[in-house]
Formats: sequence, C-alpha cells, structure tokens
Amino acid sequence: MKPQGPVGLRRDAEKVAGALPPLLAEAEILAATVAMGVHGRRRAGHGENFWQYRQAVPGDARSAVDWRRSGRSDQQFIREMEWEAAQTVALWADDALSMDYRGSDDAQARSKAERGRLLALALSVLLINGGERVALMGTAAQQPRGGRTQLNKLALALAGSEREDRPDYGAPPTDRLPRGARAVYFSDFLGDLDAYMPALSHAADQGVRGCFVQVLDETEETFPFDGRVIFESMGGGTEFETQRARALREAYAARLAEQRGRIDDLARGLGWRVLRHLTSHPPRTALLWLYMAVGERI
Repeated sequence: MKPQGPVGLRRDAEKVAGALPPLLAEAEILAATVAMGVHGRRRAGHGENFWQYRQAVPGDARSAVDWRRSGRSDQQFIREMEWEAAQTVALWADDALSMDYRGSDDAQARSKAERGRLLALALSVLLINGGERVALMGTAAQQPRGGRTQLNKLALALAGSEREDRPDYGAPPTDRLPRGARAVYFSDFLGDLDAYMPALSHAADQGVRGCFVQVLDETEETFPFDGRVIFESMGGGTEFETQRARALREAYAARLAEQRGRIDDLARGLGWRVLRHLTSHPPRTALLWLYMAVGERI
C-alpha cells in the first residue's frame, strides 16, 4: 500500500475529526443518564475498599470474621471488600451493508449501524468509568484496556471510515478473548448464523459469557409494505419485485420468528442473553439493560 498523500491524509483526518465529537458526546450524554439511575456493579472479592458486613455462615474462615463488629452483637460478621479486579468486555459492532438500512427518510432516523455504534460506545463509557477494560473486536482497539485513551480509540474505530469490502451480512471476528471475559455482539443477525460459529466456539472454549443485541428497523419488525414494491439488498446483489407486498407479510413474519428462534437457541446453548432493540425506540432502556446484564455473575 502506498503512503497516503497530504491531501488524502487531511481529508481522512477531517472526516474522523468531524465524526468523532458528535458520536462520543452523544454516547457520554446517554451513559450519564443511565449512570445516574443505577448503583455500581459491585461484588464481593479481593480489594481494599469496604463494601458491606454480612452474617457469617458455616464454611466461612474464622480469619475472615470481623471481631470488632461481631463484639457488638450475638452474631459473627464477615467484613466484605469490593471486588477490584478489572473485567474484560469485548464488543463487536456489525458494519455489514445490511446494517446501513433505515426504513424512514426522516433526517433524524438512525440506521441500524448508527444505533449499534451508539450503544457500543455508550456502554464502553459506563464500563471504562467503572474501571473495566474494553475491547472492540476486529479494529485497532481490539486489545482490552481501560482509561480515556482507550475510550478515544474506541470512538475513533466506531466513527472512522468503513471497510471498502463489506459483505451483505456480517459475522464476528475470531479475536482471541481472555478466559472468563464478557462479550456483546451488536448486529441485526439476519444473515447465516453458521458464520458465527467459529467466533462463538472460541468464546465457549474460553468460558466467555455475553449478550446478543439484535438491532432492527421498525419496518423490519412490522413489514408495513403494500402494493407494488421492489425489495433490494443493501449491496444491490439481490432484487425481488412483487405487486402484492401485503400478501408476503405472514410469510415474512414466520421467517423472522424462525430466525429469532435460532438466535434464542444459540444463546441458550452458550448461556448468553438476547436483547432485541428497534432503532425507533429510545436507546436508554437498551443501555441500562446491557449495563446490568454485563455486570451479572452469569
């Protein structure tokens, strides 16, 4: 590859600089609305910060008993510290052509890719602010790290230029994941789910648990089409014309339900969870669900 000239470099820099602040600012605002409404995802473990006292139960070591606190009661109490080991959370935001779809011409309407990127970055803000390490699979930010520098890298990767050779439907990369990490996949999951198996097999081998976030446009949920309609894939490789679109609604709903059933079965077999989100719905509810789900001891 030839070195990029000054004109091309400036053009790309301006594109990234123009895209990054709005996305990062919106993600931080969204994360702030969720952070104000939830408590920290604290759990007992090794650390230096006191969390809570609890009554001792059979099996607790005598060395763990806080005798000063126990002396004020007939019960013995354990002094629990807050778990401080950073957790690794690996994110994948599908950038396939199918994610470009938006069913409305409204300038305020978001594509599936835009909503997925917003949720991924807002979740990263919450996690990094909570001391966790975050990675964005398949990008320059694929190494799990914490801190503001990593957040900026995540924002750049999510807001930067798209690949030139994007397929119609995406599949997660087979990045190596740390044992016991968490993973979150943002996609429409409308393609062949067999393409997910290499990445999911590695995740299962590493004891990784996580979430599938299926992001759809409302028109993909309701199929409001009627009369003569030409359906075309986002890549332009597939085209289908019908004079009676409404007659296809029942068959389409059955096909979508079948695909969702496969997603549910896949998640159940892995011990993962599934969130379904429409771009017409506010992102806050989805982000709150994700933040709490990632922190669960599943």
